[in-house]
Amino acid sequence: MRPPGRIPGLRRIPPRLSRVEPRVVLFDSWRGKYADSPRAISEELHRRDGPYRHLWVVENEDDPMLPAWAEPVRPNSRQHLAALGRAQYIVANSGMPIYWRKKPGQRYLQTWHGTPLKKVAFDIERPQMADAERYLRNFARDVGYWDLLLSQNPFSTATLRQAFKYTGPVLESGYPRNDLLSSPDAESARAETRRRLGLRDGERAILYAPTWRDNAVFELELDLGGLAERLGPQTRFLLRAHSSVARTVEEQPHPQVLDVSAVADVRELLTASDVLVTDYSSVMFDFAITGRPIVLFAYDLEHYRDTLRGMYLDLEREAPGPLLRTPEDLFVALERLGAQNGAVTPDYRHFRDEYAPFDDGNAAARVVEAFFEDGA
Repeated sequence: MRPPGRIPGLRRIPPRLSRVEPRVVLFDSWRGKYADSPRAISEELHRRDGPYRHLWVVENEDDPMLPAWAEPVRPNSRQHLAALGRAQYIVANSGMPIYWRKKPGQRYLQTWHGTPLKKVAFDIERPQMADAERYLRNFARDVGYWDLLLSQNPFSTATLRQAFKYTGPVLESGYPRNDLLSSPDAESARAETRRRLGLRDGERAILYAPTWRDNAVFELELDLGGLAERLGPQTRFLLRAHSSVARTVEEQPHPQVLDVSAVADVRELLTASDVLVTDYSSVMFDFAITGRPIVLFAYDLEHYRDTLRGMYLDLEREAPGPLLRTPEDLFVALERLGAQNGAVTPDYRHFRDEYAPFDDGNAAARVVEAFFEDGA
């Protein structure tokens, strides 16, 4: 049997042998996806035509979404290990590999990946994810390497500092991944994504995006097919599982249910959807930018809040839409939304103003100007 830690130790060698090269940027989103805020930052950096080399950690080197100017490196490959030591700049939306050690001359931007509704990192009183102690130990080391952390709003700034035990600089920029939602290109992106997903004109797309429950397998608590049938033939559910369990989603045979868990970048789904149904996912803070209806199916609120994870917000008081416990209540709410066309309520407007005050379409530009040495 291989001694514990041997392989991570060996993986430290290629980065140490690589010399830090100016203007080389390593982008890492979900350890292998061309997506999220790192994608938006990379695209903004390229748009400015700066002399930067973009290295992208991607599982699929032939990903059609990956632009020609982005150089793919497979996770944990020799090229990836060398890039970890070569890049002057590292941009990631979650922790780096446990075997990476930051070198002098490197700068690390942590974009993170959402306003925290549920408790995270060191704020979780009784962590129930696998090997929680080891995870937190490695996370603490990663936090010590950060040169800049992004925040979507003042609430996130204070909360993430506490949860991460982070004392370094924070940029309240809004999230670069949300720039598209406020962009003049939003409608064309919506049309293209709906075409790619096979959504018909006039069809109502309901994005169901629950968070995960700190286990290894996705469990669907709704009969989405039956719900779609009751709502009518012009309704399609887009099922989006959390990235941590997306690979475990069972096949969805119903023609009105489409599993979109493999779509790397959630911003595309946010543009394409007419309604969001979630529970405790931070995607609600992002979707609020669109002004479209949000419904919370919080069937296990007390268990999730009081036992499993804990929450920072009083969801019953601050929810941007109806907070429901049963599938029947959810059906009634979605049916009513279809009839009323989902007008923005004062509670919704307050939620958006409170948690997305900087998401104006220019977050990536602010990040590039703040983090890169010459603002590209």
